[in-house]
Amino acid sequence: MKAASACNRGLLAALFSLALAAHSAFAADDEAARRGAYLFAAADCAGCHTDVKNNGKPLAGGRALATPFGTFYGPNITPDPKFGIGDWTEAQFHRALREGINAHGSYMFPVFPFTSFTGLTDGDVSDLWAFLRTQAPIAQQDKRHEITPPFGFRFTLVFWRLLFFDEGPWQPDPARDAVWNRGSYLANAVAHCGECHTPRNFLGAMRTSQAFAGNPKGPDNQRAPNITPDPEKGIGKWSLEDIETVLKTGQLPYFDQVGSGMAEVVKGTSQLTDQDRHAIAVYLKSLKPVPGS
Repeated sequence: MKAASACNRGLLAALFSLALAAHSAFAADDEAARRGAYLFAAADCAGCHTDVKNNGKPLAGGRALATPFGTFYGPNITPDPKFGIGDWTEAQFHRALREGINAHGSYMFPVFPFTSFTGLTDGDVSDLWAFLRTQAPIAQQDKRHEITPPFGFRFTLVFWRLLFFDEGPWQPDPARDAVWNRGSYLANAVAHCGECHTPRNFLGAMRTSQAFAGNPKGPDNQRAPNITPDPEKGIGKWSLEDIETVLKTGQLPYFDQVGSGMAEVVKGTSQLTDQDRHAIAVYLKSLKPVPGS
């Protein structure tokens, strides 16, 4: 009897330990998804992967993006196993963001900003993955890109990558403080501000010597303004609080509101903490003034 009683106690203890471990695992997954949702908003991923104009379902793709090389359509990134990324592994997702190579081993077009996302930390990529796995799967097939020849041939991306792609992750600057480094990481790797606000060369690569100096031919043929501290063409006359307000509410210092693509971005940056918006503002004010467009 004593042996049976001891055995039962041992079984109960084992079951309790398993339940506790399962609860901890679920709690950890929930926390990772919560962090991923924060990053997802900051990066405005929904802006490219949801066809809001045509009442598309969240993250099911189909949003058209006009570029000088043709029209690209955002893909389905829901967990649907056939049309989305439901059959991807976390390692494949990591490779897409870090290396710009999809689950099928093909080079991705740089209209997907892997050139910036490559800077994400391994932990942040995992958190994004955890968040996406919580989304509703939607069985919607991707639209075929309408790309002007010869830019649609993926083999040409080998040469493009050799010339213009530096694999991450982002590295902090030891000469700068924690606030500046946080702002640099958010602006460059997460929110990828330079992808819209930096002019591009004839092959579509960012002109890094003019980073953040504005792009007269931005996505959807919109003009992205100069956000360097240049006092005439940029935001040199703006205060840190001015920048933070734009990121929080979209209100510009001269009492106008941001429009077009930036209005979509603000939907995400408005969800950042005050500290993170401040860090981005500190970073932008520290940039070299460039008298761009």
